[in-house]
Amino acid sequence: MDQTLAYLHEILSNYTEEQEVIRNIDHKIEQNHYSSEGSFVRGLSEEEIRSLEQILQEEIKHANESGDLERGHQLNEVFELLY
Repeated sequence: MDQTLAYLHEILSNYTEEQEVIRNIDHKIEQNHYSSEGSFVRGLSEEEIRSLEQILQEEIKHANESGDLERGHQLNEVFELLY
């Protein structure tokens, strides 16, 4: 699994019990072997994109505030592809 998608999978695991749409996104990461973050994002529905945008904004902020700049950078790569 691509490192960026591995970071994404890790943070999504914190939300899978609360939100079905997040479970669906996480399942896609686990089941598909995406060649890039771009191919992953292209496979998302509009609802999945909106949900992921909200989570990524908070998680990027948290990663940067806690000094985990690498994680923040990796998550930001996915966030930028959502637009």
